[in-house]
Amino acid sequence: MAVPIVIFVIAIISLGVNTAHTGLPVTPGIDFSGGTAVTLFTGDSADQIRTYFSGFPLDSIGEGVNNGKYIKFAAMNDAKLQELSALISQRYPDAKVDQIGESFGKTLQEQAIYALIFSFIGMSIVVFIAFRTFVPSVAVVLSAIADMAMTAAAMNVFGLTLNLPTTAALLMLIGYSVDSDILLTMRVLKRQGKFEEKIEGAFRTGIIMTTATLSAIIGMCLVTYLGQVQVIYEISMVLIIGLLFDIMNTWLTNAGILKWYVTRREGREYR
Repeated sequence: MAVPIVIFVIAIISLGVNTAHTGLPVTPGIDFSGGTAVTLFTGDSADQIRTYFSGFPLDSIGEGVNNGKYIKFAAMNDAKLQELSALISQRYPDAKVDQIGESFGKTLQEQAIYALIFSFIGMSIVVFIAFRTFVPSVAVVLSAIADMAMTAAAMNVFGLTLNLPTTAALLMLIGYSVDSDILLTMRVLKRQGKFEEKIEGAFRTGIIMTTATLSAIIGMCLVTYLGQVQVIYEISMVLIIGLLFDIMNTWLTNAGILKWYVTRREGREYR
C-alpha cells in the first residue's frame, strides 16, 4: 500500500498547487474559463500559426490528420474578438469558430463541480447501504477518491484541461472505479474460503473486465486522435489514465485494507 499512498500524497500536493495558480485543481479549459476555439484545415505549421496570431492570447494548437488544426485562445474583450475574427476570415475563410463568454464559462464550471460532488456523494451512500460495514465501505470510497485525485493530477501533467468532455469522463470514472472495488469487496466478504483464494478469483475476473474496457478505450483514443475528434479523444485519455490508476488502487489499496480488516475480524492470518 506504500506505493499508492505516496502517489496519492504527491497528487494532492500537485492539485493544491494548481488550485493556488488557477483557482481549480485541474487547469480549466475554455468551456469553464471562456475563450475561443478555432478548427481549420491548413498546411501552415504550428510556428507559422503562432506568428500569424502573435498579437492574441493563443493557448494551444492541436494537430490531426489531413492538416487539421485545433487552436485555442484565452478570453478576450469584444474589440479583440472582432479583430481576431477578421484575421481568421482573411486567411482561413473555411475555419469554424466557437466562442464562450467568461461569465457563461464560470456558470458551467459551477454546474460541473456540483455534478461531480453530488455524484460522489450518491455513490458513497449506495456503497454504505450495500455493505453496511464501515471499513469495507470506506475502503471502496477511499479507492475512488484516490482514482479521482491521481487522474486529476495526471491531467495537469499531460496538459488535459477541465472542460465539459473531461468532466463527463470523470463522472464515468466514478462508476468504473467503484465497479471493480465492489467486485473485490463482495467476493471477499460474501464468499467462503481462504482470503488469498477469494482475492485470486476476484482479481482474475476484475482484471479481465478492466483490460477489456481499456482495450476498447485505447482503440477509441487512437481513432479519434487520427481523426481529430477532440471531444472523444479527451474523454478517452482521461478514462485510460483513470483505469490504470484504478488497477493500482483496487488491487493494492483496497485489497490491503480488506486483508487487514478480515484478519483482524477473524483473529487469524489468511494465507
